[in-house]
Amino acid sequence: QVQLVESGGGLVQPGGSLRLSCAASGTVFSLYPMAWYRQAPGKQRQKVAEISSSGSTHYADSVKGRFTISRDNAQNTVYLQMNSLQPEDTAVYYCNRPPTMPPFDWGQGTQVTVSS
Repeated sequence: QVQLVESGGGLVQPGGSLRLSCAASGTVFSLYPMAWYRQAPGKQRQKVAEISSSGSTHYADSVKGRFTISRDNAQNTVYLQMNSLQPEDTAVYYCNRPPTMPPFDWGQGTQVTVSS
């Protein structure tokens, strides 16, 4: 059974930065593309970034140029570096496989709040 554990969220002022981590266990992590999603209150969960098993990346327009997804296959971890954060980035952030693949069980997510 695959377990995903997200961490690194918190309260940050507009313009600030955070680095999220997602640790995976129970699978050969390096084989899979992975993605970061976010869900704001009252809204559907949306994908914000994706990384292939070889390291190719893709971003939602809303975060392009501000967020960077990366992975460390040796550590079974995927990261999301978030810069120039804005209030509209406030959400619970999750990692999982891309929407084109059956998802692993969802983790608890990590809360990101951008506020002055």
